[in-house]
Amino acid sequence: MLRSTGRIIVDRNVLIIGSQSVLGTIPEDDLPLEATSSMEVDVAFFDDPDDQKADQVDAFIGEFSQFHETYGYYAQGVSVSTAVLPEGWRDRLVLVESENTQPGRGYALDPHDCVVSKLVAGREKDALFADALLRAGLVRPDVVAGRIELLVDVHPLVMKRLRDWIAAYLPKSDIC
Repeated sequence: MLRSTGRIIVDRNVLIIGSQSVLGTIPEDDLPLEATSSMEVDVAFFDDPDDQKADQVDAFIGEFSQFHETYGYYAQGVSVSTAVLPEGWRDRLVLVESENTQPGRGYALDPHDCVVSKLVAGREKDALFADALLRAGLVRPDVVAGRIELLVDVHPLVMKRLRDWIAAYLPKSDIC
């Protein structure tokens, strides 16, 4: 997908922003099914203020494209602002680059940042994704709790929902 994106868009720096970003940070064989079952890969670009690059992704390798029919998955172009992420997330990105990604290269979200973003979204599938990573020991609940506290401009009721959700995974002595 990174190779195709790099060939279509004149920007080789691709941000993998959705749940499938964990494929760039954790070996696929270690991931639970809930973390790999999506056939949609959300991609964004750091320099795409009018979403033209995201629209090109949708047109060429998006849902129902020849790419989708051939490979069984597709890319969805999104804006960097699509996901609500904790402060400092850019400093924690993981570079995904190899011969197989050329001419593109990806930047995957740190798994803890990805989980927080999914929890903010609040959909059932996102909670199942986060729960699966926590149960598998691939993300640490204390780190997720800390990243929740790094969210900015999130409604207080959403913050309460996030804190309550992660509290179930923390040892009783860690809950304030």
